[in-house]
Amino acid sequence: MLNKRGRSGKARISAIALLLAALLGGVLFSWPAGAAISKPRSTDAVNPLALSPESKKDLAAAARARLANDRLRRTGALTVTPAPVTKTVTAALAPQAGTSALVLYDNTGPYGQLGELYAMATANLAGHFGTVTAKPVSAYTAGMVNQYTATVYLGSTYYGGTVPDAVPAAFYQDAMATSRPVTWIGDNIWNMATAVGVLQFEQKYGWDPTNSYYESGGSLGDIDQVTYKNQQLTRNIPAGQDGGVLHPALLTGPGYPAVTTLAVAKDGTTGATSPWAIRSSNLTYLGEIPFAYVSESDRVIVFEDLLFDALAPATTERHRAFVRLEDISPKADPAQLRSIANYLKSQNIPYGINVIPVYKDPKGVYNNGVPETVTLAQAPAVVTELKNMLANGAVLMNHGYTHQYGTANNPYNGVTGDDFEFFRAHVDTADNVVLDGPPAEDSTVWAQGRITQALAGFAAAGLPKPALWTTPHYAASATDYRVLGQNYSARLERSLYFAGTLTGGTPDNSRYIGQFFPYSVKDVYGTTVLPENIGNYEPEAYNNHPPRLPADLIASAKANLAVRDGVASFFYHPYYPVTPLKQTIEGIKALGYTFVGPTALGQ
Repeated sequence: MLNKRGRSGKARISAIALLLAALLGGVLFSWPAGAAISKPRSTDAVNPLALSPESKKDLAAAARARLANDRLRRTGALTVTPAPVTKTVTAALAPQAGTSALVLYDNTGPYGQLGELYAMATANLAGHFGTVTAKPVSAYTAGMVNQYTATVYLGSTYYGGTVPDAVPAAFYQDAMATSRPVTWIGDNIWNMATAVGVLQFEQKYGWDPTNSYYESGGSLGDIDQVTYKNQQLTRNIPAGQDGGVLHPALLTGPGYPAVTTLAVAKDGTTGATSPWAIRSSNLTYLGEIPFAYVSESDRVIVFEDLLFDALAPATTERHRAFVRLEDISPKADPAQLRSIANYLKSQNIPYGINVIPVYKDPKGVYNNGVPETVTLAQAPAVVTELKNMLANGAVLMNHGYTHQYGTANNPYNGVTGDDFEFFRAHVDTADNVVLDGPPAEDSTVWAQGRITQALAGFAAAGLPKPALWTTPHYAASATDYRVLGQNYSARLERSLYFAGTLTGGTPDNSRYIGQFFPYSVKDVYGTTVLPENIGNYEPEAYNNHPPRLPADLIASAKANLAVRDGVASFFYHPYYPVTPLKQTIEGIKALGYTFVGPTALGQ
């Protein structure tokens, strides 16, 4: 249901009017002149699904295939065809300079496209630590693991039956022989044990993958929680999408090394527990790939922290927080801006201000049907407040050019702050916002044109050039992201990553993964992305998203304490009162976080 807020923060369309507006496709009744302005919708969040609708279908099919294969493996009926042996001359491979990560992924089989999405998510996180090389596991050559500080393999294709094993024997052998950290996630660890010898695997690692399965007692169960470093993290997988968590068969007694349980999965129905992540010798194993259906307090946090063990084990514990003020357009209320700024100044809290330089209401949704365009230069009172903020430690950030797209409902009404700018979207019959892909005119020239006009809008108002960018509603094409990287030192946001990016092919806009980060990263687009990982205050439900209150933000910040050098980064719309912001900041401070400005997040 659509939700509009008046300038005073009190004027609202009645529930009946809202319902009629929704039934009429978002057409709103007129208000008296000056009575209402846009309340931007708080949709600046990657859907918890984290995968596109097409990739969601792939995931569901892959989950079914995984469980079917796992049942066959349990009965000894699964035939695995080894990867073909290729004769190569093994040369001495020079190690990579500095901290480096090798990310290997599956890309074969009917759902191989998921592997690249997961590899991008992994490569992005590893980009926090140093250089990253990502390639299909089938391209692995002998000795490669010793070139890198650490290796991560993402087992997303369950090899067996009609899908031959694509993992070269050399990788199985090297993963066993190297002293460098290897993190194995998901499928095919049992094939490694078979390839190197089950007894040898057991004696080195203390568990038996060939006797480990995704189902326990004939069922996947209802694993909805993962505990790590005393933090209870969520795991919310819809029915039909859950491929399970592997239950490792740990071994005890003489001849077996101790296995360290790093994280524990818990069944929400039975209370049964099982290791979710384990480590022995050089091998860290995670029982599932954690990038689908994530949330701000999700079990993906475990992997985000475990990367420190592999790539930066000497990292000192540090917890920083950041807040930005969101969707400030030329139609913002100067008094509201001043009130929020005064509070932040009184608490000596540095912050970012996300500013939209041009406000557009092309159909007069909030202006009695009369189209309206207002630039920053035409809003001197707003500019005065922005300059005062900058003088008191705020950092200016660019939040699009108009934060809307032409005269289209994209997906709501065409008004600045409400709609997407660099991506098309619609609201489906189930009240979900669905991303449709880039606009037809999307190109390097088109994206650069909007950025150039945005920067001109700041200059015309006497404001400095923003060094940082946040994409309107966090959605843009791979082309747009690369253009943004050429114009700004960093993006501060959540982002979309499209299939085809790692291979250098044409991006598949129907298959993508959404991701947010607990620390700064250098992503696969080659740009620095600063974190926003705990969301925003939103007191009302929208598009099947529940309200998000200060207690929810604080709880997410608490979960992120599990990341040893992580950030709790959120945003706040200044048309809301100061009190919820104060409650959130005080609660995050009480957890031990220190608030810093956005430029410090990359350090």
